[in-house]
Amino acid sequence: MTNSLQPIDQMVPGANLPAYVQAVSSIPILSVARERELAEGLFYNGELQAARELVMSHLRFVVHIARSYSGYGLAEADLIQEGNVGLMKAVKRYNPEKGVRLVSFAVHWIKAEMHEFILRNWRIVKVATTKAQRKLFFNLRSAKKSLSWLSADEAQSIADDLGVDVREVQRMEGRLSSRDLGYDQPVDGEDDSAWQAPQYFLEDQSSDPSDILESSDWQDSNEALLHSALGELDERSRDILAQRWLSEKKSTLHDLADQYGVSAERIRQLEQAAMKQIRVSFSA
Repeated sequence: MTNSLQPIDQMVPGANLPAYVQAVSSIPILSVARERELAEGLFYNGELQAARELVMSHLRFVVHIARSYSGYGLAEADLIQEGNVGLMKAVKRYNPEKGVRLVSFAVHWIKAEMHEFILRNWRIVKVATTKAQRKLFFNLRSAKKSLSWLSADEAQSIADDLGVDVREVQRMEGRLSSRDLGYDQPVDGEDDSAWQAPQYFLEDQSSDPSDILESSDWQDSNEALLHSALGELDERSRDILAQRWLSEKKSTLHDLADQYGVSAERIRQLEQAAMKQIRVSFSA
């Protein structure tokens, strides 16, 4: 079993998604007895090989769940990667003595990671902060029978089914139906709609020369601090931040993972550690 899993274990969903899906689909599903044996080995003896086999045999299930969230416009590979994190958390916490299969236990952890990822990335402005709003965010699309606006009776019916206030249903429908408007859309002489961008409705308060000078000094000071903080990082961390945040064409986690020969998760860890170090330098 170990040899057959080795190539798949090194694959990243974003590198070649079709090949990844095909590979994880070829991993045999565990029998009840084998799953129990592996779970007990991990739970009682901390056997890492048992944990690995449990995770690998359930990767196809993560792919299946990720595809159910395709309507949010996010990369399927990213959703799968987040779901894999949830799967690993579930395997770590799985108790075989509870009498439920791992797949039943893991589904909640997998969805929780995907939900957090969707809420962080779907819109620049968060659309779901309370528990009721989160429930609506992930259920309202499937509850609507058409693309048109809900009638009062339909809104009330959905509110009753989901156990939320009907006003929350109406607010969430408005948020999901709205579109993001770029702050500084480029002006095209043949398209008057570009002038509707928010920047054209803001008052210009930069006419005072002292304010302009203060702003310039503040920017120069911050740039100096940033260069100093970047200089304290190791070369790899500095390059990761530069490609992720300072380049015009920003690199993805998977691009950097391929470049450095590590997982996308490792790149994210290095990025977070570097950002934390820079914040410390700014606050010093």
